[in-house]
Amino acid sequence: MKTCGTSYTPVMDNWNAAFAEDRSLLLSLQAWAQQINGNDWPERVKLQRLLDEAAVCVKSGMPLRLVAPGGKLPYEIRVYESGELECRERNWHDLFNVLVWLAFPRAKAALNARHYAAWSADAGKGRGAVRDALTLFDESGLVVLSAQPDLLQLIRDFQWKSLFWARREAVTADMRFLPFGHALCEKGLAPYRGLTGHAVLLEVDADVLALPVSEQMNYADVQLAALVADPQAIQSTRQLAPLPVLGIPGWCAENAQAAYYDDTEYFRPGRSGRQRDAATG
Repeated sequence: MKTCGTSYTPVMDNWNAAFAEDRSLLLSLQAWAQQINGNDWPERVKLQRLLDEAAVCVKSGMPLRLVAPGGKLPYEIRVYESGELECRERNWHDLFNVLVWLAFPRAKAALNARHYAAWSADAGKGRGAVRDALTLFDESGLVVLSAQPDLLQLIRDFQWKSLFWARREAVTADMRFLPFGHALCEKGLAPYRGLTGHAVLLEVDADVLALPVSEQMNYADVQLAALVADPQAIQSTRQLAPLPVLGIPGWCAENAQAAYYDDTEYFRPGRSGRQRDAATG
């Protein structure tokens, strides 16, 4: 279990082959991370091979292809129209973006399509609320699965100690937290007090929580893709539930003590009305 820092420390671009081992925050990417283990950074061609083998495509029908940064088109437009995803080598942020495409191919494609539609709608009017919300989820998103609606409600109500301490056993047994945002995953390499995800909450049947991780991931990808594709979903940042991820049982050594949850600078009570807006499937 990881001991967490008190402030954010940028992650150096040094390779660590064991980056996803024993890290709850990176659980959703572990299956793919195991395929790039080695003594040095995976080359872009190796990552491309994984994408090709998984037949990852964007909504326009183009296969996803990794390219060096550069070009005239805006990032999301280039992805949608040509399938070209800018990817720096020897860079954690871009590596995690590729891994998330592999772990959530449908949801990432749906998110890119929403970005494309929102960009077209915003043309000439500046960046709108929808693109801000989609970007926040793309960078810092978290998918929460639970068969107990009362646990999900505690997230909406910002009742962190009631959730993570008083209901600790239920959280462990009846909730799953799947990181989606590649910036969130990058920060998970050196977690710090204050680390926050922005969650989509999905109520599921209890049977889903008993599935093997690979099947759970596939289920989450399908459900998340359907939600993201809905133009009424994720229209503003208020529709994402802020979640202090280091409060999740097992995600930080320090949270084994009840007093950990008394820090209201991290475990904030939230704002009136935001609870009602948290995205739910």
